[in-house]
Amino acid sequence: MFGEPVGVGPWPGEWPAGAHYDPDLLADGDRRNVVDAYRYWRRDAVVADLDRRRHGFHVAIENFQHDHNIGTVVRTANAFTARAVHIVGRKRWNRRGAMVTDRYQHIHHHPTVESFVETARLLGLAVVGVDNTPGSVPVESASLPRDCVLLFGQEGPGLTDEARAGADLLVSIAQFGSTRSINAGVAAGIVMHAWIREHADLTQAW
Repeated sequence: MFGEPVGVGPWPGEWPAGAHYDPDLLADGDRRNVVDAYRYWRRDAVVADLDRRRHGFHVAIENFQHDHNIGTVVRTANAFTARAVHIVGRKRWNRRGAMVTDRYQHIHHHPTVESFVETARLLGLAVVGVDNTPGSVPVESASLPRDCVLLFGQEGPGLTDEARAGADLLVSIAQFGSTRSINAGVAAGIVMHAWIREHADLTQAW
């Protein structure tokens, strides 16, 4: 029914044992947007358990124009347990779209594309740029590296020239309509899920 509170109320009966439980949540209820398996858990305990389950891909998005899609990208990265999210360019970004999932996600900032690519190399990650430009391989037929960082550009202009030059692989998303491009947050979800379909152990999904 519309207007009913989300989540669960105070724990009924005797409290469960375990250091991962948050006494305040047990007493007052857990209204967070988390899966049932993490109800009443402390936030740091949730992050620790996610760290144990995270996948081998990272996500990066350029932030030179204060793109409002970054929050959506972070939220989707959390849903697919990306190992980390990298913001390239401006450090500040609109967190509203993340729906507080940024509290459970490792987020790193890189002031320039060059510094981001250098970090990717040090981590042993292939940089997979996502852009519908000549020379891109359709993601529908591409094989994505297991250890990689999926790099997305801004809404409209797409990846910068520096980002395309630093990518080890460029992939595109097949489109069939009249628009030149699709929403950056949607594109990120499509490509992350392509990685999931190819590499993830689906028995570990909730």
